[in-house]
Amino acid sequence: MEVTSENIKEYIKKAKKGDQKSFSFLLDNFWGDVFNFQLMRTRNENEAEDITIRTFSKAFDKIDTYNDTYEFKTWLITISKNIHIDLIRKKKLELVHKISQQEENTVYNLADDAPTAEDKLITEQNLATLLQHIKKLKPHYQRVINLRYFQELSYDEIAKELDEPLNNVKVKLLRAKKLLAEIIAKKK
Repeated sequence: MEVTSENIKEYIKKAKKGDQKSFSFLLDNFWGDVFNFQLMRTRNENEAEDITIRTFSKAFDKIDTYNDTYEFKTWLITISKNIHIDLIRKKKLELVHKISQQEENTVYNLADDAPTAEDKLITEQNLATLLQHIKKLKPHYQRVINLRYFQELSYDEIAKELDEPLNNVKVKLLRAKKLLAEIIAKKK
């Protein structure tokens, strides 16, 4: 039997009245169209088949709402597309929910910036040792290191404080660091 748009309209009328053979006819005739449409969208046979099944289930549940001014195939494809979009949205929501759950369940190991008693002791010992080494430098080198690293003055501020040109301060500081490094290296 040749399938025409008139045959299809007749089967749709019978399906609206609950005729099971009409449902089977519509399913057999349009299955390939909906399945292939979804296969192109999903690129997964199992997913395409699942969406096609859902499409016909929904279409047959809502067959009374079908408006015969539109092609039945177009109506099915629209339902199928909407089901696919809903599934994508649902997957995205599930993914977002899963990620947020993982983030909530994750215990963040944040480093404690506060020094421990051991850290403080080591720092104090190192500082005391460093100060002993600095005292071995000539007084003008001691002063430039003190101004730069302990009082945290800029090069310009040190130049004003010492009433010396900026380049002299830079050279003096460079020389002081080099001499200090030599003193520390000798102690090791």
